[in-house]
Amino acid sequence: MIRASLSVASVLIALGATGVHAQTVTLPDINVTTDTPSALRRAPVVAPVAPSPAPAPVSAPPTALAVEPVIDSRPANNTHVSAEDIRRTASPDVAEALNRSAPSVSLQAPSGNPLTPDVEYRGFVASPIEGTPQGLAVYQNGVRVNEAFGDTMNWDLIPTFAIASLDLISNNPAFGLNALGGALNVRMKDGFAFQGGQLELQGGSYGRFQAALEYGKQIGQFAFYGALEYVHDDGYRRFSESNVRRFYGDLGYRNEGHEIHLNVGLASNKFGAAGTSPIEQVQQDWGGVYTTPQTSERQFGMINLTGAFALTPTWTLNANAYVRRFIQRTVDGNPTDVYDCGDATLCFNDDNPSTTNIPSAPFAGATLGEIDRTRTLTTSVGTALQLNNRDDLFGHRNRFSIGASFDYGQTSFAANSELGIIGSDYVVAGSGTPVGTILDPNSGQTVFGPVDTHAINRYLGVHALDAFDVTDRLTVSAGARVNYASISLFDQIPGGDVNGQYSFTHVNPLAGLTYKITPDLQAYGSYAEGNRAPTPLELGCANPERPCVLAAFLVSDPPLKQVVSRTFEAGLRGQHDFGGYGALSWKAGAFRTRNENDILNIPSQLSGFGYFANVGSTLRQGVETALNYRYADVALRASYTFIDATFRDTFTLTSNSPSADDGQILVTPGNQLPMVPRHRVKVSVDWDVTSRATIGADMLFVGAQRYVGDEDNKNAKLPAYVTFGLNASYRVLDNVTVFTRATNLLDRRYYNYGTYLNLEQQPFPGAFTDARSVSPAQPFSIYGGVRVAFDTPVVAPAAVIAKY
Repeated sequence: MIRASLSVASVLIALGATGVHAQTVTLPDINVTTDTPSALRRAPVVAPVAPSPAPAPVSAPPTALAVEPVIDSRPANNTHVSAEDIRRTASPDVAEALNRSAPSVSLQAPSGNPLTPDVEYRGFVASPIEGTPQGLAVYQNGVRVNEAFGDTMNWDLIPTFAIASLDLISNNPAFGLNALGGALNVRMKDGFAFQGGQLELQGGSYGRFQAALEYGKQIGQFAFYGALEYVHDDGYRRFSESNVRRFYGDLGYRNEGHEIHLNVGLASNKFGAAGTSPIEQVQQDWGGVYTTPQTSERQFGMINLTGAFALTPTWTLNANAYVRRFIQRTVDGNPTDVYDCGDATLCFNDDNPSTTNIPSAPFAGATLGEIDRTRTLTTSVGTALQLNNRDDLFGHRNRFSIGASFDYGQTSFAANSELGIIGSDYVVAGSGTPVGTILDPNSGQTVFGPVDTHAINRYLGVHALDAFDVTDRLTVSAGARVNYASISLFDQIPGGDVNGQYSFTHVNPLAGLTYKITPDLQAYGSYAEGNRAPTPLELGCANPERPCVLAAFLVSDPPLKQVVSRTFEAGLRGQHDFGGYGALSWKAGAFRTRNENDILNIPSQLSGFGYFANVGSTLRQGVETALNYRYADVALRASYTFIDATFRDTFTLTSNSPSADDGQILVTPGNQLPMVPRHRVKVSVDWDVTSRATIGADMLFVGAQRYVGDEDNKNAKLPAYVTFGLNASYRVLDNVTVFTRATNLLDRRYYNYGTYLNLEQQPFPGAFTDARSVSPAQPFSIYGGVRVAFDTPVVAPAAVIAKY
């Protein structure tokens, strides 16, 4: 069961900040070159290839265009997702758009709630669940929005209606800490680029209701934009109701090459999380839940000030500053290691008495459980500066940037447990009796107890990047970023030992090139490094002798080493205009990322406990292919990704796997990492039947995956699955469109996360005999709605852009 804080949400009271960085940068320039065929050319767009605090660039109206161009100067493979791609999913979750559009992305649901997923990219994860080793950095308008305490990513805090575009960027150290596998750059709308209003109402399966309103307007040199969203979903599993309230607003000013934006984000969300359930229970009841309650509430607020200033015709300055506030409260019902040991006092695990001397009489004959609660309160602030230059160098085109960022985060984390009684429906009812401090009788040290910890993060980064055109065909890119991280832990409980001072430094280089074989064919290759400092959560739970309740309760803290990734990437990309026969763009590449000192959340022999440790090296390597073809009114997108993710060292893990020997499994080099599918295929087609009607279909195939706990690869895999979806829209009036979206069209029953439960410590012995525990996927669902535009400026119709 999930006993750590689940990334599920809450109400809002706040403003605040976490890591800042920049959002877009002019280096290296990825604008389509002048020799790009006209049918493939689009308006220049500033490239989000490295963080920079520039406000969202405003694009000119797009030129005639058939498919998304791919010839540019980036020495790596990246994916662009438009606002239309996001809208086509009809989902309030931005992660669903990535799942449908990005070749190397798949979604997992360890929380059991589809609105709080894990996003896995090339074997690296951005998860809302505390305790999950994170490997992706996420930026919203230049601010790094991974939470300061555990680097978690709360996707529900980003209002999907207000997103202008997403760029999933691989292999670039400029994005700072945690970009081991890559970074996601989220660019929000503003009143210069989006003008007019739009109201959308939508509803459908499992009590889903969505309402969204946005409006933007430019008045002279000023512009404003605002978006408000509300989502309610009953969930397809019991106790998984979701309520989401989000707001985003932007006020902009533009004058003589300078542009300033002040934007605000607010969210008040609450989620029920069903977690994984025994596979035998799921097979009998698809919506069944093992233990509950499992809820999470979030309060969030952020203010961000960005500016872009033209200092000279070739020098520009980007800057930003932010403050962000995040509050999360979780409640998690679980089995417990407290039991009646027959001496009129309850005992813990191996007859270790509780120092609270809880009498056993009130719980006689009851099945004991516990309710674990956590509270996380983080305030963060930060700033960043970046200088960009476009002067020619030795008569050749050159783009250079240098920048620095500083982020400061302050977190108060508290956790406690209450003894409870588990009913026949696996609902844990609290007793009002706290589970107090539990001591090891041999050492006298605390094994388990309440937590109240204060953590401070200080992150400093300095980077420089350059892209130099050696010839009109060859571009060489090089640069580096220096990351410095300082983390402090202060135990607020008298006599507590969750204390420590840690610092980590690493220089991450980048070197790459692109070569234009022909105007329509380009080769690229690069090498880059990234690093991730251990989070305060991991540093506070790193002692195997004193494990934590799945990272929710911190104890003593031996030091951990930082994770360092080294990535090689190479490939080809091409595009061609066939005239009357359509236009095509495509990409094919290979990548290899090796992590040193990777950090893993390791289960303890105590049920439900665990700790963090460096487990040596891991390797993620594979190939990505994607094509995008448009002919007349039909657009086709397809991709295939193969990923081989393996451990490279030998070590022992505790596991509830059926293959475990006395609770231990041996991991050896070549064993596959859990929950990383080797194969994924994505295909979609959209047809503009008339000028008013559009229909589309998509297919998603995800290959078999190893269960979490099967790191020795001795057991059957989580089966592969394939799903189909349909979407359609019809413009009833010039400003009124009705639409519908169906998912899991064939109502396939599959699982999108798997682990194992401890059969010997289940609440009702013998109830389940199969250790597999899974998250069942959402059955067939259909949604429909209406979209009304108003006060929209009259502009020339934009061409349809088919994304890869």
